[in-house]
Amino acid sequence: MASASQVKQYLAYWLQLGKKVLIGNGNAALQPQIIIEGDRYSQEFESCWQTILSPESGDCYLEGTVETIDELLTPEWELSVCCRCAMPIPLQIVGMPPVCCPCSDLSGWPNLDIPPPRSPVDTQVQLESLRDRLVIASNKDIEDNDRQETKQRLTQLLSDIPVCECAVN
Repeated sequence: MASASQVKQYLAYWLQLGKKVLIGNGNAALQPQIIIEGDRYSQEFESCWQTILSPESGDCYLEGTVETIDELLTPEWELSVCCRCAMPIPLQIVGMPPVCCPCSDLSGWPNLDIPPPRSPVDTQVQLESLRDRLVIASNKDIEDNDRQETKQRLTQLLSDIPVCECAVN
């Protein structure tokens, strides 16, 4: 079963590629221009999402698909990855798979020369993770240096101890 956040991410990815969400049984289309702002979805996308979830909007579909967003939020559906373009696609848990991926009508997709669609990224969390990895690596270097210095001191101490003559005889 796809969670609401997974369906939201699915829509965000496809909207980044220029797809539209058809609302009111196809009578109107939503296509937010800005999907991501920094570490969160844009207000424009959030408003689109709320419109999609509203019962007054009727059936809402991602352009090029036949499954409604409401259907995707039921236990009969899950989100998987398209083997052609590596984008999220809906799969019915029981029954026939979808006829095609939403990428089928996007000319020039997949395009590995451009960055793929993405989710919002909290840069503060990413920077903290990078800092933590650097601290761990730095501590490891310090530990390695300490071990090397200890080994050198031990070698020096052992070389300063006179060798017992009785062991030679």
